[in-house]
Amino acid sequence: MATRTDAPTRREQILKEAARLFAERGFHGVGVDEIGAAVGISGPGLYRHFPGKDAMLAELLVGISGQLLTGAKRRLAEAEGAAGSGPGAGARPGPGEVLDSLIEGHIDFALDDRPLITLHDRELDRLRDTDRKLVRQLQRQYVELWVGVLREVYPEVAEPSARSAVHSVFGLLNSTPHLGGSVSLPGREATAALLHRMARGAFAAVAGG
Repeated sequence: MATRTDAPTRREQILKEAARLFAERGFHGVGVDEIGAAVGISGPGLYRHFPGKDAMLAELLVGISGQLLTGAKRRLAEAEGAAGSGPGAGARPGPGEVLDSLIEGHIDFALDDRPLITLHDRELDRLRDTDRKLVRQLQRQYVELWVGVLREVYPEVAEPSARSAVHSVFGLLNSTPHLGGSVSLPGREATAALLHRMARGAFAAVAGG
């Protein structure tokens, strides 16, 4: 879920192509030489950047979990700092606006980083125990951040129900790798808006229930 606009580094190019190839053909179906060819370097040249495929997979899955958490924390911090004392300071965003911002951030990930969703579903168990535990730890922190915001919007929702709702909405948003095929879909903007309405509807349904 990158927001940078400068040119990607060679390391980032390698990770992007590795994610694409692993998602398309499976971790064991892709060789180092193929990843190298995708970025225009020899397979052995990859070892200047990564010790092997296992390290690429770990950096991809740990990295995106960390990026999601960091992005969510940034959105909350921006909301906290929105009401300043200087000229042009505005009102602090309400909990509903903060929730909308979190949803938008996750939708950006779900639409722009689909190979990583596929990788997580298929290959997480291939990580070393330490890396897998780190991914789970980052994911738990991300979920709990959402739970806190959701309960500000809907105080009547108990914590276990809020947590279940967040996991369910993640499942909805993370279904994007299954979109496409022969089905005609709207453009990115329309798809993002649809996913946002569905996420908000799911949360409202939990509160209403």
